[in-house]
Amino acid sequence: MESGNSQQTIDPARLDQFMGQFVGDLGAALSLATVVLGDKLGLYKAMADGAPVTSAELAERTGTEERYVREWLAAQAAGGYVTYDAASERFTLPPEQAMALAQDDSPAFIPGAFQLAASLVKDEPKIAEAFRSGDGVGWHEHDGDLFCGTERFFRPGYIANLVPNWIPALEGVEEKLTAGGLVADIGCGHGASTLILAEAYPQSRFVGYDYHSESIEQARAGARAAGVEDRVSFEVASAKDFPGDGYDLVAMFDCLHDMGDPVGAAAHVHRALAPDGTWLIVEPFANDRLEDNLNPVGRVFYSASTMICTPASRDQEVGLALGAQAGEARLRAVVTEGGFTRFRRATETPFNLVLEARP
Repeated sequence: MESGNSQQTIDPARLDQFMGQFVGDLGAALSLATVVLGDKLGLYKAMADGAPVTSAELAERTGTEERYVREWLAAQAAGGYVTYDAASERFTLPPEQAMALAQDDSPAFIPGAFQLAASLVKDEPKIAEAFRSGDGVGWHEHDGDLFCGTERFFRPGYIANLVPNWIPALEGVEEKLTAGGLVADIGCGHGASTLILAEAYPQSRFVGYDYHSESIEQARAGARAAGVEDRVSFEVASAKDFPGDGYDLVAMFDCLHDMGDPVGAAAHVHRALAPDGTWLIVEPFANDRLEDNLNPVGRVFYSASTMICTPASRDQEVGLALGAQAGEARLRAVVTEGGFTRFRRATETPFNLVLEARP
């Protein structure tokens, strides 16, 4: 078979394979909105007890209309998110799916990722224009679902790893925080990471900084709700101008690669740390070579980087645009250029590089 617009020979088997991949990708893309609906309308939570339900019963539980719920359930069953028993015409949310779709504090909770992804579809026209102009698109210019979705997406991973694994992997940091240290969380967003640390180390003081004022307002509300305002504060500031010094720990969670001038940020952190302080850098997991990142995790991060991270960096001074798959070697170069002499990978997860830098 020959292509209609070239002399290239088409392999029918490879074309069929790709079209099969396309059908799977299209189904996943179209299901994005149904997951957001299930989360927003409480449909998953209403099925979280594991009891089989009809569409009418689920509609009654959630105050929704049966015919819409019936179609939604069919879509969920086709995607494997719920199961369907034809004999009873009932649908069930298995416990594993309930853990991922209905339990907000579960380490496997995923609706925030779909909310984040949905926001990017809304922002596509802005990104398309940036492709043409070369300009950036700032974090603050995105749809509001990005801010909420990001917090909900990353928070479960922080709950699962930050206190149990990441802090203990750093040299001497757990002891300092237990005794009472001073911590700055840079690029804190809605403050999930800051509050998790504050609840685990009640003797320490924490300040979260972010340039996005709306996110800081949300973080302050979270601190009030958690009852930790006496030792946790949130302020509007960037990574290159946040105030104070003598910090025992400066943390950056999934944000260094978004910065226009990460070297400048590194230099500012170096000045702000106590002489024996530590900089904790959590970044998306990536190998150093592009060809080693061509896998499902890399696909997620490269896609997010195209729509969020690279435009955000290009919107700022310098606009280095590290991207979400910078890799350890590139990050090491940024950190050492900022003045740090010690740098190591403290630990990792399938989704995270956890890096430690010291003066």
